[in-house]
Amino acid sequence: MAPGPRSRRRPSPLYLLLFLLMAAILYLYQSGRLNWLGIGPSPRLVTAPSGAWIQVAFTHPDFADAAPHEGGVDALVVADIAAAQKSVDVASFEFDLSSVTRALIEAHQRGVRVRLVLDDGNLGDEGMARATEEMEAAGIPIAYDQREAFMHDKFVVVDGRILWVGSWNLTDNDTYRNNNNLLRIELPQLAENYTREFEEMFVDRSFGPNSAADTPFPLLQVSDGSSVENHFAPEEDVRSAIVTRLRSAREEILFMAFSFTDDEIARVLLEMAREGVTVRGVFEKRQESEYSRYSILRQAGLDVRLDGNPRTMHHKVFVIDGQVVVTGSYNFTRNAAEDNDENVLIVDDSGLAGAYQQEFDRVYQAAEQE
Repeated sequence: MAPGPRSRRRPSPLYLLLFLLMAAILYLYQSGRLNWLGIGPSPRLVTAPSGAWIQVAFTHPDFADAAPHEGGVDALVVADIAAAQKSVDVASFEFDLSSVTRALIEAHQRGVRVRLVLDDGNLGDEGMARATEEMEAAGIPIAYDQREAFMHDKFVVVDGRILWVGSWNLTDNDTYRNNNNLLRIELPQLAENYTREFEEMFVDRSFGPNSAADTPFPLLQVSDGSSVENHFAPEEDVRSAIVTRLRSAREEILFMAFSFTDDEIARVLLEMAREGVTVRGVFEKRQESEYSRYSILRQAGLDVRLDGNPRTMHHKVFVIDGQVVVTGSYNFTRNAAEDNDENVLIVDDSGLAGAYQQEFDRVYQAAEQE
């Protein structure tokens, strides 16, 4: 009898599982998301410029409306704009500062390339309307995000070399009434990351999920032993990057949150607290609602408070083990993760972490205790 057709063997479930695992590892390796395991692409080693390559400034809210609003953190940014030789790129969710408006117009008039990306949802504000009208009349081009979601970034890149970035919108309120943090970083590679993100919005008019996940230098190892991890949402999984760092905590997690509604981040904080990590935090009082994770964390016994600033506590910060700082425009929300244009820096530097811990202590001491 002639042999029948040979039956084709089906791959075993173990073979399929191994295949899928290897495919996932290859994807993560190529995307740079396995750095935390030490098996992804090596971080780019950069030599820090002479002097301090990273500096932090905090706002000091003054609630007297009659007080002269000058000499705040805006003066630091204006000084760099005044010294610009080639270019100034500004991305800001809100914008109304007269000092920065004047500095940008003057830079444009002396031949510096000045460009802005703003969210059009705030054009109804009188101060922002005035500032944009003045700059456009002077010939400065502005690209507007017209989506329902936000262009929520806040950064300035000067001469492709200096980066100003943090929670600070370029507004009078954010400068003189609200609690904010602002970093000045002099690393050209990091400035290139933000220039790439800026041009996706300004040149390509690509916002939100349509933006490409093509950050040139997602992880920088600085010659002084510090490191900087850089992410942009929603094209990258920023939530997972933050969760990974939170899970690395061994002793303490401190946080200041303007808006905190993210269930996954809240669950991780609860898990770390159960493992013996001290978790303390301050929430912006005006954002406390049924969606806020404040009540859930408080009911679980975590030391969390509502802030005492009668205006706005606008930080979006984690400080981990006195060594790692997570900061940027990214609120701990689903909208930040999935819809808005956002940026996050995760900086491993004990000196910087110490400065943020001092800011946390000030905000924490001023917060309400129930």
